[in-house]
Amino acid sequence: MQTISVRTSQNVVIQFPIASVGERILGHLIDRLILIIYSVAIVALFINLKIQTEWVWIVVLVVPWLFFSLVFEIFMNGQTPGKYLMKTQVVRANGSRASIGDYILRWIFTFVDFYILGGAIAVIFVAAGGKGQRLGDVVAGTAVVKLVEQREITANEIFITAEETYTPTFVQAIQLRQYDIELMQRALEAEQNHGNVEPLLTLIEKIKSQLGIQSDLAPQVFIHTLIKDHSHLTSR
Repeated sequence: MQTISVRTSQNVVIQFPIASVGERILGHLIDRLILIIYSVAIVALFINLKIQTEWVWIVVLVVPWLFFSLVFEIFMNGQTPGKYLMKTQVVRANGSRASIGDYILRWIFTFVDFYILGGAIAVIFVAAGGKGQRLGDVVAGTAVVKLVEQREITANEIFITAEETYTPTFVQAIQLRQYDIELMQRALEAEQNHGNVEPLLTLIEKIKSQLGIQSDLAPQVFIHTLIKDHSHLTSR
């Protein structure tokens, strides 16, 4: 399965799968259904109120169809209602958060992707491309990923209860902050759940450098030892 590495707010890289063609089409249809329901409701309201001003009809009916996806993606961090329900999201192809300019560029090409040949261009690009990108994504440098639920690592999986007679291996662990412990948890999660060891190795190098630690322990053993030492030192 093709994936994209996405850097989280904790600075941990998580592998997210590319959204499938079916998921993207269904998300698009949900958005269109919302617009159709909105349009029917507005038409019924305007007829009931006997509104005949042409420009009012155009603004209230046409503008939402034109800017629906753009506005929602900007204010919902790369999601529309359809994408939200399908748990998909627009990100940059390199895994970073898409910018407003990216959303605007891929929106401009929406008219080529979906309104020429009945959307066939978008389907062909998504199905044939290596990262599931439609033409607008290729131009903007974006992709649509599937947001898989990230399982939280429990305390039993991370923390090892230190015996009263336990002697810490790394006394420097007392310098670690709660943020550092949480970062270790995320790095372990990335390695355990997705086989992505890079965040763990990068974090270990930073910790060793900052705390002046020299150790040949295996990555997971080293992190577990640090957490155990920190737990023991801060509980006294």
